[in-house]
Amino acid sequence: MADIRKADPAPDYPPEEGCYLRGNDYAPVAVCVILKWMREETPPEIERLVRTGVEAGAALSGTLQTENIGLEKVVCNIVANPNIRYLVVCGPESPGHLVGETILALVKNGVDARRRITGTSAPTPYLFNISPESVERFRRQVSVIDLIGEGDPDVLREAVRACYQEKPTSFRRYILSDPGAWPEPPISGKITWRITDPHKEPKTEEERAQVEKLRAMMDRIRKATEAKYGKARR
Repeated sequence: MADIRKADPAPDYPPEEGCYLRGNDYAPVAVCVILKWMREETPPEIERLVRTGVEAGAALSGTLQTENIGLEKVVCNIVANPNIRYLVVCGPESPGHLVGETILALVKNGVDARRRITGTSAPTPYLFNISPESVERFRRQVSVIDLIGEGDPDVLREAVRACYQEKPTSFRRYILSDPGAWPEPPISGKITWRITDPHKEPKTEEERAQVEKLRAMMDRIRKATEAKYGKARR
């Protein structure tokens, strides 16, 4: 059997900080444990799942709280490492953010023109701070292994190990094996932090039009004031 192709991650990999552990950079799988609690209230069983992921051989294993900025960080870290071809999503779903549902929807449907992930009921599933290129690479590069609602370390360990196999291996409804690195260079870069509070962004075209109308009016008032009195001194 031919050797499985591996590639070096981006020099700044992983570019985004977060609550995760770093394992083998050449592993084909990462683990995302949904966190529905406040960070400082993380239960021991969730911490155990994170440790199990990296101990079983994952490249990265960590928690995710939000369906917007938190998910943007996950995308950035994964596309910076072409070796990661699977993302195991586990832990109890977050009723407030629907993190698991949003990840599945992102991979299946992508985002619309307003950067909203389609096909999810999450309140603010917007990816404003990463490029369309990164979103599409994430969707093409990884396959999601859905263990949402589950928290058995032995099951997680089995899922991670199945991703390592040279020959196709059955795990539940999946047939898994290491396909080798994605055949394009890593995408390096952090999130832009252009929008830090997605909750305050317009959610419909009507809202967006109203905001733009208000901004235009404020700009006209500013220009008229400057024309009459001159620019304010700072």
